[in-house]
Amino acid sequence: MFVDRVQIELHAGKGGDGCSSMRREKYIPRGGPDGGNGGHGASLILEARLGVNSLAAFANRKFIRAGNGRPGQGAMRHGRKAEDQTLFVPPGTLVIDAEQGFVIKDLKQHGDSFVVARGGKGGKGNAHFKSSTNQAPREFTKGEEGEVRIVTLELRSIADVGLVGKPNAGKSTLLSRITSARPEIADYPFTTKHPNLGIVDLDEARSFVLADIPGLIEGASEGLGLGHEFLRHIERAGLLVHLVEPDPTDQSDPLENYRAIRDELSQYDPALAEREEILAVTKCELPQAAEVAEQLREATGRQVLLISAMTGAGLNEFTEQVMTRVQQRRKALLDAGEDIPVLRESEQPSAKRRVPPHLRGATAELSDEHQAKDFESTADAPAKETP
Repeated sequence: MFVDRVQIELHAGKGGDGCSSMRREKYIPRGGPDGGNGGHGASLILEARLGVNSLAAFANRKFIRAGNGRPGQGAMRHGRKAEDQTLFVPPGTLVIDAEQGFVIKDLKQHGDSFVVARGGKGGKGNAHFKSSTNQAPREFTKGEEGEVRIVTLELRSIADVGLVGKPNAGKSTLLSRITSARPEIADYPFTTKHPNLGIVDLDEARSFVLADIPGLIEGASEGLGLGHEFLRHIERAGLLVHLVEPDPTDQSDPLENYRAIRDELSQYDPALAEREEILAVTKCELPQAAEVAEQLREATGRQVLLISAMTGAGLNEFTEQVMTRVQQRRKALLDAGEDIPVLRESEQPSAKRRVPPHLRGATAELSDEHQAKDFESTADAPAKETP
């Protein structure tokens, strides 16, 4: 189940109460205060983690409560601190304050984390208050309450390239052809109910992440169709690939369909209208595909690719051109001092494997054929004569 927006109430743990106690032992008439402090309550931490693809883990949960700290006891026994609880979300998750509506944190990169609800501090026992002028204190403090925060978690998929277009434009078919993703494909509109991500591997050194966005219709920027539910997934795509169907099933004009989608993108976010775009006509095996491509060239003044996910025509040129644009964008980000988001697990820097002692140092060359006696020792080597 794909879930990209949830609202949840987070309760951090309460701190344990301090203890008021006096030491009473035989032959120790003036034991003094020995009440321990309470332990701190657990905090709730949100962390972006690759491999987590949706917010489905929070779909049926209204509350998440962290553990409370243990109270202090006599004989200077301090309460145990509760363990912090980490909640994993997909990279690209926005954490929004549900009451005020402002963005608390944007967990864009793998490993980004922050404390969303801080646990309460433990109370002080009466031993904490003893002094030279107050040798038998009776006061102690209660543990603090943990923070309570209602947040909205909103996933905005992170991909190098986003596929946009009218329903049945062939986006899912293209994704299944050039990646290992297997989205649902059918001949009726709105087959795609949620964004699908796939990785396009051109060779060992070049790859990019492609996002199939559900089909858009006129009025999507106002919430019609799938509307805002999935328009937000296009926001993080650095490059847009606009697919145009040459012979729409609803007998509409392909050129007008292209303009309608462009208008919806600009109305939702003007920055999307200025986003770099590759224009392609799908199903190029159809007789009217070439004519539609020529009309788009004249209307936009840009190159229009002809591709077919069914026959494979034009896909090599298409993926090479997309990869070139993606590499240019990545270089521009690096030159500007920005970080490139890690989009797949293989891009994570792997920890260096520790070499066992018998495979390093002087014993590394030893084997059944080469024993220690076969090697000349530095102690047995003749000393160099000094001039």
